[in-house]
Amino acid sequence: MKLLVVCVLVAAAAAWPSSGFQSDDAGGASDTQKQHDVNYLLFKVYEVLRDDNLKNLAKTFDPEADTSHYSDDGAAVHILAKELKDHRLLEQKHWFSLFNTRQREEALMLYDVLEHSKDWQTFISNAAYFRNRMNEGEFVYALYAAVTHSPLTKHIVLPPLYEVTPHLFTNSEVIQQAYHAKMTQTPGKFRSHFTGSKKNPEQRVAYFGEDIGLNTHHVTWHLEFPFWWEDKHEGHHLDRKGENFFWVHHQLTVRFDAERLSNHLNPVDELHWEETIEEGFAPHTTYKYGGEFPSRPDNIHYEDVDGVARIRDLLIIEKRIHDAIAHGYVTARDGSIIDIKNSHGVDVLGDVIESSKYSPNVEYYGSLHNTAHVVLGRQGDPHGKYNLPPGVLEHFETATRDPAFFRLHKYMDNIFREHKDSLTPYTKDELEFSGVAIDNVAIDGTLETFFEDYEYSLLTAVDDTVEIDDVDITTVVSRLNHKDFSFNIDVTNNNDHEVLATVRIFAWPHRDNNGIVYPFNEGRWRAVELDRFWKQLSPGVNHIVRKSTESAVTVPDVPSFHSLIKKTDDALSSGSQLDLHQYESALGLPNRFLLPKGNSQGLEFDLVVAVTDGKADAAVDDLHTNTKFNHYGYDGVYPDHRPHGYPLDRRVDDERIFHDLSNFHQTVVKVYNH
Repeated sequence: MKLLVVCVLVAAAAAWPSSGFQSDDAGGASDTQKQHDVNYLLFKVYEVLRDDNLKNLAKTFDPEADTSHYSDDGAAVHILAKELKDHRLLEQKHWFSLFNTRQREEALMLYDVLEHSKDWQTFISNAAYFRNRMNEGEFVYALYAAVTHSPLTKHIVLPPLYEVTPHLFTNSEVIQQAYHAKMTQTPGKFRSHFTGSKKNPEQRVAYFGEDIGLNTHHVTWHLEFPFWWEDKHEGHHLDRKGENFFWVHHQLTVRFDAERLSNHLNPVDELHWEETIEEGFAPHTTYKYGGEFPSRPDNIHYEDVDGVARIRDLLIIEKRIHDAIAHGYVTARDGSIIDIKNSHGVDVLGDVIESSKYSPNVEYYGSLHNTAHVVLGRQGDPHGKYNLPPGVLEHFETATRDPAFFRLHKYMDNIFREHKDSLTPYTKDELEFSGVAIDNVAIDGTLETFFEDYEYSLLTAVDDTVEIDDVDITTVVSRLNHKDFSFNIDVTNNNDHEVLATVRIFAWPHRDNNGIVYPFNEGRWRAVELDRFWKQLSPGVNHIVRKSTESAVTVPDVPSFHSLIKKTDDALSSGSQLDLHQYESALGLPNRFLLPKGNSQGLEFDLVVAVTDGKADAAVDDLHTNTKFNHYGYDGVYPDHRPHGYPLDRRVDDERIFHDLSNFHQTVVKVYNH
């Protein structure tokens, strides 16, 4: 992983310049040097490189000079270099969208070059070279994807996207103020407000969809589990990718509904292609280059989008998926039958609905999710009459800003539920954990949320030149957080030996917006997953304390871009160890969003704890000692044999089966917002 291929050919010496890297024991670049290089590749990505070594590589490196440095013998770099020489690549200073087929192909050409680089010198030289020659958006996506997946960058922490491309996360009014501050060389700190006004009920939950941490979570998941991933090309399989697609968006949807109930709004309705889109949306966001993000007025009918899809095509695809669920099988491309009436079925269905390259028959089942994102994003200009750039739904960074995102995913979530409800409910024998009983569940501390100010840099949002010094330009945004708390769980192990247990914690709103208590079967589908962890239970009584900060579904905020650069440069200059291990995965929800907002009176939630057989659940060893984020899999393996949401993922015809389980506990708690 850290081997540096040393070129001994004099003829190739100019093509592979000395990098001045710190060497580690394996003879390659140290993680600190790698972090430094990635930092400066992404710093002011629309401007010239600010690192002398990278600047030199960009000028002198010849990507095709020595193909022995590539695991594909240079096949990928030859393709990209030819496209560059033929002037076929997207120009710089132009918007980029992953949903644009040609633009995605170009970004993945660079990704392929980086992924096939056998050593860090090759990786970083290519990155520096093509940074100066490719579209900035394509470069950022390719580098983020490569750092996410390359074995060369296993311990590298990517800077927060909202400071790399802040125009995708920050209102245009604030960006204008940032430009004024830059032009007048006056430091500025500007307050960001959420879009819309109090006349718009959706404004009450804008803090959720427009949260920069949630936006980062969404785009990070799609970087870890990209729909373009092909096993034969990438070299390994993304375990349970389709099911993960279902679960991450299911959780976004039920969490959004919990926020709506916290703000006296009804749960979001699913969209219907033959009805109107009631809620319009004005993004108040501007591309760095390419104009404003398009708006959408209220109460418009869905229109066909030229060159993308007709609404009737989406209805046909939807019907085919419903038919597959009703039949209990998907028809593969070769005509064979794939049974989905089982626990694995949701994985297949997720691949079909997205659709990813894993879909067994994309020609027949189409690409419902990806196509719908583009169709919704273009409703402001469906026929290209005004030549508008892509809408917010055509970027994973911006999609959740639009309330239509949640209508779209409620629509898909209901398709997944139709499949899940077709499965046979769990029996008592399948649910119980022999000899294990939950005696009590209590919470240490109050379940209390609050809003806090968060400041981030807009330095990279404005145009720049090396001749003029930077001034501090930041924005302050209000964001949801919660007080720390702990779960105290008393569990008795009546067996005469230690047993491995999986502890699963969920919560769902106790009542709907009309004050009606959710029946168990309805509540369990609305359950927010709060934690899932493994614990070794000794014989007798076990007192488990699980802190909210330890949750397996959340991750801490990545350090600011400035902090990453400073920590890395300080470590390089002093020769000290750079420790960023807790930030290596940004895949989970922000820690701040573990709890829904609640309200001042205390919003009631059903808190559910299930302790299940860890030996039967675990897919890898020693999970009870694991401290790494592995909620969607770690090192290519999903850690839990059970389906996401187990044991609440299947319909419950009689809730007494759960209440009779000794390893299941349900109580009502309140979440306060102050």
